[in-house]
Amino acid sequence: MNHTSSIVVPASQPMVALLGPADELLRVVERAFPAVDILVRGNEITLTGDPAECALVERLLAELVAVLRTGQGLSADAIERSVRMLRDETEERPAEVLTLSILSNRGKTIRPKTLNQKRYVDAIDRHTITFGIGPAGTGKTYLAVAKAVQALQAKQVTRIVLTRPAVEAGERLGFLPGTLSEKIDPYLRPLYDALQDMLDPATIPRLMTEGVIEVAPLAYMRGRTLNDAFIILDEAQNTSAEQMKMFLTRLGFGSHMVVTGDVTQVDLPSGTQSGLRVVQDILEGVDDVAFCRLTGHDVVRHRLVSEIVSAYERHDATSAATPAPGDHGRRGRRA
Repeated sequence: MNHTSSIVVPASQPMVALLGPADELLRVVERAFPAVDILVRGNEITLTGDPAECALVERLLAELVAVLRTGQGLSADAIERSVRMLRDETEERPAEVLTLSILSNRGKTIRPKTLNQKRYVDAIDRHTITFGIGPAGTGKTYLAVAKAVQALQAKQVTRIVLTRPAVEAGERLGFLPGTLSEKIDPYLRPLYDALQDMLDPATIPRLMTEGVIEVAPLAYMRGRTLNDAFIILDEAQNTSAEQMKMFLTRLGFGSHMVVTGDVTQVDLPSGTQSGLRVVQDILEGVDDVAFCRLTGHDVVRHRLVSEIVSAYERHDATSAATPAPGDHGRRGRRA
């Protein structure tokens, strides 16, 4: 039995901002809810169709209007993510996720785009050590650097320390030209790129010279105690268990740590256990330590990146469930 309901959008809200140029955003909503007919006349929207689906569309439109009231624009991506949050029946409202501002620089505002990203950012605020674990493109490092810059600007810390293990991913450091410093630089480049999005690029060399910002390989952390600092370890899946312990024990008073990595992209030599995998078993449940896990749904790069990550996750799940040739009957045997 079809249900019909009407929504009146406040007259102060331009309909083009809600529906998009040439109704582009309206089409996104229609594709997400094929069981609902949506009719727009002026600032009144009439919904006809499945009662449960109509109720979801009503909630979606209310959330989108709430986003617009903050002065933020809408996009097809924002609408699709809002629909996913509503269908997942999460506690957080889509408008709360999409309007949380972390940092603004040169007219660009950095904010989480998915529910898991918001939970990750919230965990960084609430815990001394936070682990962000997930595939490429989920914003693990970018959001962590944004929180570090925010903490520095708010004078919550006096410096930022960004570090990565200089582990080869198929190539050889010795084949790269230049000094050791120049050879290591490509491994740290993603951290420089993130900083340049959030600070005036002209100020970064000065801040680095003054020691306010330090970008260095993980090996440079040994033997140090880092007080009043926001410390980020990126690509942590490429640490050994010993390196992970070494890094975590650098924590000093007044400091925060964020550890990011993707346990599906380990570049360590065969036989070396990833410190990021091991630490989850060791520190899970420890007070003031948070583990945030992001998935393919949290990828905020090109749409195809999300589909590639999801395809690999399905493939890995299938491979894990299928015994290797000649492996039948081995499980459960006793010597």
